[in-house]
Amino acid sequence: MVQRVAIYCRVSTTDQSCTRQERDLLEYAAVCGFEVVGVWKETASGIKHNRCERQKIMALAQSHSIDAILVTEMTRWGRSTIDLIETLQSLHSWHISLIAQTGLQFDLNTPQGRLIAHLMASLAEFERDLLRERVRSGVAAAKARGQKFGRQPGQRVKADKLAPKVLQMVNDGYSYRKIADKLNLSKTTVNDIVKRHRQSPKKSSSEK
Repeated sequence: MVQRVAIYCRVSTTDQSCTRQERDLLEYAAVCGFEVVGVWKETASGIKHNRCERQKIMALAQSHSIDAILVTEMTRWGRSTIDLIETLQSLHSWHISLIAQTGLQFDLNTPQGRLIAHLMASLAEFERDLLRERVRSGVAAAKARGQKFGRQPGQRVKADKLAPKVLQMVNDGYSYRKIADKLNLSKTTVNDIVKRHRQSPKKSSSEK
């Protein structure tokens, strides 16, 4: 039975083109006797998570509208070892293969595919461990330099930013509930802003 394939091309920057990848993959598909369902192209860096065109192909795979995905090389498809193995596992559950023009084929129904997937899963776990270690080391080094993480006690970034608007709306006669709804704040926050503002002059006068 003729395999239906989706061709996926990706370049990293806008000054690059998918033309060569598309041409090479169409020729490869013709030689292999594949039926090309369509060609999906996009510009996205290797670490970019939002790949709309790739998501469209994954949707086709999940609906069994294709039998395989064709790429020039695996790095065009996966953002990382972890991402590659995770998408491979999804494709396997849908019985869809990922085929590279180089001849490397990830079909988890074959011994070769299962071996490669097992090796890549080990590499993915190693990559996760390295990432966790880098994060921990970075945080520890930053803390040693005195850097603090997260919102500190007493910080009211959003409330302080919107305080002038809140006070103006109070002067204009808006209710606290209406102000909270319009500025996407809680009624308690609005009340606290007004309370701090009213207490401020008293504090200043007491200090004189």
